[in-house]
Amino acid sequence: MTNRLAGETSPYLLQHADNPVEWFPWGEEAFAESVRRDVPIFLSIGYSTCHWCHVMARESFDDQATADVLNARFVCVKVDREERPDVDSIYVAAVQAISKHGGWPMSLFLSPQGDLFYAGSYWPKVAHDGHPAFVDVAEAVARAWHDRRGAVTASVRAVSARLSQAQSAPSSASDVQLDVVDRAARTVLDTLWDTQHGGFGQAPKFPQAMTIEWLLHRYARTFDQASLDASVQALDAMARGGI
Repeated sequence: MTNRLAGETSPYLLQHADNPVEWFPWGEEAFAESVRRDVPIFLSIGYSTCHWCHVMARESFDDQATADVLNARFVCVKVDREERPDVDSIYVAAVQAISKHGGWPMSLFLSPQGDLFYAGSYWPKVAHDGHPAFVDVAEAVARAWHDRRGAVTASVRAVSARLSQAQSAPSSASDVQLDVVDRAARTVLDTLWDTQHGGFGQAPKFPQAMTIEWLLHRYARTFDQASLDASVQALDAMARGGI
């Protein structure tokens, strides 16, 4: 039995079309349903090559018991960040404004108006090592929505204020200290660049598009050959790997 993602074109969304979670694609229908039912939105943002996205899907989104909780308590929306970078960037900025970090899968709880009030990344199916079980998180958020709506509204206001503050902070290219940038690049090239296999760090590796773009910009500024060589080798390795 498929859900609403069966009609999408994104390969990532189609991977979730057979989940027992009653996913909606991003759009007005999902938000209208959230208003109609007076329940929050659970927004899951990921992408096809994200390892922990697949782990969470296997552990939780393929699990009928977890899906039953999500379907009963929320309107569930799935977004492919590579298909909708506009949506992704909005919530990345919001998460970073309140927590100073983020990652994918990005697991977000929103009001029916789309305002963020709680967020996380990967939550395991079973609690371990200080990480709560995903279904326990979902149940707690649902209870807060119904029993402590005022606290949720206050959280929405706080997130909006932090985001506005972050967006209004002055910044410009002139604020960047190039010696700091160059020291960071030297650290990447000396300690993280895998000169044998390409890429950065050790296995399992992920495509680091921003690192490559940054090093290419550095090469354009400084003509540092190592910055170019590391970037080209990483791209060649990605191409050989079938990405």
